[in-house]
Amino acid sequence: QVQLVESGGGSVQAGGSLRLSCSSSANTNTKAWFRQAPGKEREGVAFINRIDGTTFYADSVKGRFTISQDNAKNTVYLQMDSLKPEDTAMYFCAALLFGALSRWSVPGAWNYWGQGTQVTVSS
Repeated sequence: QVQLVESGGGSVQAGGSLRLSCSSSANTNTKAWFRQAPGKEREGVAFINRIDGTTFYADSVKGRFTISQDNAKNTVYLQMDSLKPEDTAMYFCAALLFGALSRWSVPGAWNYWGQGTQVTVSS
């Protein structure tokens, strides 16, 4: 069992930045950030492979968000810059992808989830 704890959420004005952290009780080779806005489906935001550093991003966040990792601390980060009101959502950390890398943005492909941290961007 892997426990994931997210932190770093908050309220910010459009154009601002936030950095989310996901602390894990154990190392897993794959982690991702998802988000879910009220009334919408959970969507994949960013993915990272601990072994080779491979990253993937949703088109909506490319060039604005950066996923990174600190293997010594079992922590994954999501640096979010140039935030927009449409980025408002609960952000979740996921660990241990089941299946092909092409499924990284599919919520059902992940084994472990954190409780989430709220991000609110005002215009």
